[in-house]
Amino acid sequence: MKTKIETPDAPKAIGPYSQAVREGEWFFISGQIPLDPLSGKVVPGSLKSQTERVLRNIGEILKSGRLGFEHVLKTTVYLKHISQFQEMNEAYASFFREPFPARSTVEVSDLPRGVDIEIDVIAKGGGVCEKA
Repeated sequence: MKTKIETPDAPKAIGPYSQAVREGEWFFISGQIPLDPLSGKVVPGSLKSQTERVLRNIGEILKSGRLGFEHVLKTTVYLKHISQFQEMNEAYASFFREPFPARSTVEVSDLPRGVDIEIDVIAKGGGVCEKA
């Protein structure tokens, strides 16, 4: 049974989608952009700081499902400028440990709100979340 996962500690969905959904032990987090969860505004700064904001938001969504970054199996990173890959990678590496999740990184022509990065996640963890 698909369960909607939502936390006030991450940005609200800005369209007809859920922050995340869970089906049994599988956890799917929608693409997150560098939004401040309180203001709903794009955080200013370098791509590294924006990547950190995205991953902190993902961390809060994982936590709301009683999971952590160690449960992440796959990520997809969307970059507006692939030339910023190294900057993203430095921030990304500070959130994950071996064995790292599988990852795809692609350059895209545009992203919501004109941001430079978006990341989505697939995770798997024990038990079914009681929060919805």
